[in-house]
Amino acid sequence: MTLTQNPPARVAPAAPHRPRAGGLGRNWLGYLFISPALVLFLVFIGGPFVVAIGLSLFRWDMLTPPEFVGADNFRLLFEDPTLLQAFGNTFVFALASVVTHVVGALLLALAANRVAGRVVSYFVRTAVFFPFIISWAAVALLWQYMLDPAFGLVNHYIERLGLTPPDWFLDPSWALPAIIGIDFWHTLGFTFIIMLAGLQTVPQQLVEAARTDGANRRQVFWNVTVPMMSPTLFFATVITFIGAFQIFDPVQIITSGGPDDATTTLVMYLYEQGFQAFQIGYASTVAIVVFVVIMLVTLLQFWASRKWVYQQ
Repeated sequence: MTLTQNPPARVAPAAPHRPRAGGLGRNWLGYLFISPALVLFLVFIGGPFVVAIGLSLFRWDMLTPPEFVGADNFRLLFEDPTLLQAFGNTFVFALASVVTHVVGALLLALAANRVAGRVVSYFVRTAVFFPFIISWAAVALLWQYMLDPAFGLVNHYIERLGLTPPDWFLDPSWALPAIIGIDFWHTLGFTFIIMLAGLQTVPQQLVEAARTDGANRRQVFWNVTVPMMSPTLFFATVITFIGAFQIFDPVQIITSGGPDDATTTLVMYLYEQGFQAFQIGYASTVAIVVFVVIMLVTLLQFWASRKWVYQQ
């Protein structure tokens, strides 16, 4: 009698594990982590922006019931000479701030990067960055004293050179350049640190290869350093413009927009309309203009970056 053994039964392979359909319940931890940032965005950015859009359609002085006026506030924008001057002042300030900060910070970063000695290098970097940590109120009071026409140190040394110093904050042709110079002194350190960090990302093997091929310092700078630092330059340009276009503190403290509205900026004018003239609807319209201009210029910068920013 022959016994036959049945072959072992084939076991079907286990089906691959497929995650169940998503939902808030499965990803609750991720939403929990982003909830603080989301709440802050809704409370301080998204919510106020929506409210500003709504208020721009009304005429309201915060004392009487709001009156719906539709697009009248937007039509007033083109008929307001002070707003047009504030718009021009803001653009001049922002453009000057971008050029001086990017060029000045890059030159300082190049110089500081070549300083020999850890102690000296640390001192130089700290000295350049230190003004940035001082409050705008202290900086404004300091420079009001330094540029005072009667006993200011700057005017004193200008007179020692045999020159006639200007009335910095009383002359309409000098007030805005003075504010630009004060802002440059105060905020250059932040851009300097960005440039210094960007210099650390330049591959040294490319620099050495260029020098081996006979390139001088100028050629290395324009053909190696600048292309490798183009993402850093782009980032510094964008954030400097955004910050400069919203300048308010030194204008409010030093000149209050004067003389003859020579230093009035858009944010300063927004403040005057909203909290001094109590034209909340019109102030909200100016706020929307500030947002739209910053957004359009930033988008333009991103579009232009495709032509000159080198992505490694």
